[in-house]
Amino acid sequence: MANSNKVSFSRVKAEDYVDMGLLEQEDKKQETNAPSSGEFASMVDESVKFFKEGEIIKGTIINKTDDAVLVDVGYKSEGLIPLSEFGREAADLAPGDTVEVMLDKTEDNEGVSVLSKEKVNRIRIWEKMAEKFENDEIIEGVVFSKIKGGLTVDIGLKAFLPGSQIDLRPIKNLDRIIGDTVKCKIIKMNKKRGNIVLSRRVILEEERKVTKENTLSEIQEGAIVDGIVKNITEYGAFIDLGGVDGLLHITDMSWGRVNHPSEMFAIGDQVAVKVIKLDLQNERVSLGLKQTKPDPWVAAEEKYKADSHVTGKVVSIADYGAFIELERGVEGLVHISEMTWNKHIRHPGKLVNIGDNVETVVLSIDNEKKRISLGMKQNSPNPWDGIDEKYSANKTVEGSVRNVAEFGAFIELEEGVDGLIHISDMSWTQKIKHPSEIMKKHDIVKCIVLNIDKENERIALGLKQLEKDPWEEVDVRYPVGAEVKCTVVKITNFGAFAEIESGIEGLIHVSQLSTNKVDNPRNAVRINQEVTTKVIKVDLVNRKIGLSVKAFLEGLSAEEIEKELRLMEKDAALDSEESNVISNDSENSLDQNDENVEQAEQADK
Repeated sequence: MANSNKVSFSRVKAEDYVDMGLLEQEDKKQETNAPSSGEFASMVDESVKFFKEGEIIKGTIINKTDDAVLVDVGYKSEGLIPLSEFGREAADLAPGDTVEVMLDKTEDNEGVSVLSKEKVNRIRIWEKMAEKFENDEIIEGVVFSKIKGGLTVDIGLKAFLPGSQIDLRPIKNLDRIIGDTVKCKIIKMNKKRGNIVLSRRVILEEERKVTKENTLSEIQEGAIVDGIVKNITEYGAFIDLGGVDGLLHITDMSWGRVNHPSEMFAIGDQVAVKVIKLDLQNERVSLGLKQTKPDPWVAAEEKYKADSHVTGKVVSIADYGAFIELERGVEGLVHISEMTWNKHIRHPGKLVNIGDNVETVVLSIDNEKKRISLGMKQNSPNPWDGIDEKYSANKTVEGSVRNVAEFGAFIELEEGVDGLIHISDMSWTQKIKHPSEIMKKHDIVKCIVLNIDKENERIALGLKQLEKDPWEEVDVRYPVGAEVKCTVVKITNFGAFAEIESGIEGLIHVSQLSTNKVDNPRNAVRINQEVTTKVIKVDLVNRKIGLSVKAFLEGLSAEEIEKELRLMEKDAALDSEESNVISNDSENSLDQNDENVEQAEQADK
């Protein structure tokens, strides 16, 4: 107790009474029988009670000031206690009142007893709490702060309420219950450490158990019950029916599409649901919300008849089509094949987006399986209707190259109508290995309609047919025996091919290159050499012409033959010299390069 709190009250000792002359003799005549001053002091000391430090004793209030009270406990001196230690009782205290206090020290440095009311209060509260702990009684306290792992609660003493014991489920925001009065039970006490651990959860569990038993005894399948949304998962929501949790599965929330339960509910929502299944043995309850309303499919067959036009909203898109919500709980599928007459759309997302309102036509309805097939392309005319009139045979048309394949090119004539130019119909004379050699994607090309297969929606187109076939009447222009001048365009081991006119080539076999024996065609002719030949064969079916230098020479005189052979040999030799020059130039170039490298290395050194 601080010295500043002391007041000038003290118990007067027996010696002081003697020294001060305040002890009067009752009868001077008996003065000879009165004890001496020393004997009197000893008698006073014997009358003083003996107390131990830390002992709880009763005392009487002698005096009271604004901030302290003076208490006589029957010891040598009174003790001073701050008024604040009495709490709410302080205002009602008056001299003469008896109070319980603890003797902290028998005497301080000034010989005054040190007393404590606060420590007594703590001991009495602890004893009271210990009794409630033993009897498993409920106590009340005020939450006054948040600490690591839980809350601090004032129950007259400071107690700890762990986070796991606050509620049946963990509470994320503990700040919201600071200042609240809560009912708890003591689940652990340690007097040595002064620790008290509380639990609110055990009370809630007991209450829930009673409520649960009552709910299970009253609940029935088919009944409509009220509940509170307790938890939300991906597959459904748990509804507290009163001590019993029921599962409202996502498929039983609505007759319509629900992507996630959070679209319909939030924790704490009140909802009226139907008990669709009850398992009392395992205490499981299955609930339904959509079952509280009529099934929209009951009237769907009458409402959505085949060939009727209906408008709906796109609610989902898959690779194979789009789902259209016609009303809450009724959806139809537009298959990708029924979206457009254009067969080249590979994904519905290129035509519609989620949330779009689209007009459709009912193709069919299966009320038992709850399926409706819808179409979008039926809202526009089929471009293949009347196609044979629009694109008649031999008609010249124009279109865009949509795709190029190994066997040909697809030409888009209009949306939903494609035609194919086969590789064999691209050129009369050019040997095309791949269509990309003459056209590429998005090119605009003109072509001729060759054939229409309306039933299979196919059109055959031709590119080479825009020009006259050069092989027509070739046997008339170049009959067998006719002399023709031609240019060597290709040399092979078996002969040489020579161009007679653009697009028309003939073969001069190695045996027909000269009147002399030729082992290597490259020694007889060269590329781009002009030679005179005779037509010895015409095959219109296979588009082949056989040519012969030998036949031409055999029709000449000996001198003319010798002259022609010298000219041919000279041309062939020239071709050989040109090849050697090219070869020598290459060698000289390599030698010069080596010399330049050597000079560069010398410069570096």
